[in-house]
Amino acid sequence: MRCPACHGDEQDEDEQDEQGVSMMNRATPNIVRDIMSRDCYRVSPNASITTLAKGLALHRLPGAPVVDDADRLIGFISEQDVMGRVLDSIYHDDEAPLVKEMMRHEVLSVSPNKSITDLAQEMLGPKPKIYPVVEQQRLIGIVTRRDILVALLAMRRH
Repeated sequence: MRCPACHGDEQDEDEQDEQGVSMMNRATPNIVRDIMSRDCYRVSPNASITTLAKGLALHRLPGAPVVDDADRLIGFISEQDVMGRVLDSIYHDDEAPLVKEMMRHEVLSVSPNKSITDLAQEMLGPKPKIYPVVEQQRLIGIVTRRDILVALLAMRRH
């Protein structure tokens, strides 16, 4: 499934996968692996908050996983985490802090084998809008509330 954050807000009801095959003709997605975005935006702990903010805006994401050189998930940082610092930088000519100075080290992540309906239940509350998908401690993708909603709609059609 293509990343909605990278390909705009609107998706066709008859969305197509990377090979142009209609998603409606495929089996109904059941697990996170079926719907996650594999080629996802991620950030280094040594990136500046300014670079991060530009990346979040470009990819239209509410946050990003922070990974080390081996693509292991080491943190998460959201647009909410950095908004105040960016606002302050308008008034002060400070050097932009680094992601590692502001990231959260305790990260809610999800397994690629988790049930979509189970994750949907968890996302009903004040949980993150985006989950890093981790397998063997490595980031392999992300899944968003929008991905879950689209999958639930596909389940409903069948």
